[in-house]
Amino acid sequence: MKLDWRIYNWSQITTDILYSILALRSEVFVVEQDCVYQDIDNKDQKAKHLLGYDKDVLVAHSRLLKPGDYFDQHSFGRAVVKKSHRGLGLGDELVKRSIKELGDQTEIKISAQYHLEKLYQNNGFVSVGDTYLEDGIPHIAMFRNLSTSSVAL
Repeated sequence: MKLDWRIYNWSQITTDILYSILALRSEVFVVEQDCVYQDIDNKDQKAKHLLGYDKDVLVAHSRLLKPGDYFDQHSFGRAVVKKSHRGLGLGDELVKRSIKELGDQTEIKISAQYHLEKLYQNNGFVSVGDTYLEDGIPHIAMFRNLSTSSVAL
């Protein structure tokens, strides 16, 4: 399946786009994963947003953060694919596009849901440390292009 991929800075996001982003994240993270958490965390305004559309429907999203906006390294998170569009390789494509947008050679740190560890490993990430609970869901710290001086968990 081929999506229409778009990248937006915060200033380019309309209320309709924001509504679509928050609706997709809520559909997956809150309803599907049964995880009540504070999604609106004042990081969206600092992020670039990678959006994947099937026709005019938002089906994939991740937010891309610069060093210091979440971790000391570049990062991406809130990576999500609509349930109806899973199993088509879109999660892998979302990760690859997020990495490319941040820069293939840049150091990236993510807090990955543990059950997705293999997906990230297949894209060059290595796990560092033990699993931990974030919003009641097991997570693991993962790095890509890790430099030994910057493993700050």
